[in-house]
Amino acid sequence: MFKFLHHQHRHHASHGEHHGMRGGGRGRGPKMFDAGAMRYIVLQLIAEKPRHGYEIIKELEQRSGGAYTPSPGAIYPLLSMLLDMGHVVASADGNKKLHTITPEGQAFLAENRQFVDAIQKRMGEPADARDDLRTLMHELKHAVIAQAQDFQSNPQRLDAIRAVLRRATAEIQGLE
Repeated sequence: MFKFLHHQHRHHASHGEHHGMRGGGRGRGPKMFDAGAMRYIVLQLIAEKPRHGYEIIKELEQRSGGAYTPSPGAIYPLLSMLLDMGHVVASADGNKKLHTITPEGQAFLAENRQFVDAIQKRMGEPADARDDLRTLMHELKHAVIAQAQDFQSNPQRLDAIRAVLRRATAEIQGLE
């Protein structure tokens, strides 16, 4: 669904470097954003309307057609970083925090509008993710893990998985 995003952009602070940008929920998948790009998307979502962290996760999942669900471990540290940068403020909303963009955050988005728009455009572009090699490799890995979980009680299943993987490896290596 997403194409990998590798762009030079302004304000590429060391902040976005430390948080994971991978799918959650269904296990780790291919990387969806380069380091720092997620901050622009999350800030844009908050600019559209104040949001809780969980709402941001669900909105990104919805906008990706279910192909990408960021983990709480990616979103919540990012929200803390945006708070530290003064781009958002958080107010108590029951036992949750409601994040609202600040004038500084609006100015940051305006200054980086071209980059933000490019990310959003790529998010909306239909890409045939089912045929993407990285996606297929991750699907294979998750299928193997799911089927092999019961290997101690079913050694025949583990032997069958090994045989399938060996055949697949040999067939791929035999391609010209």
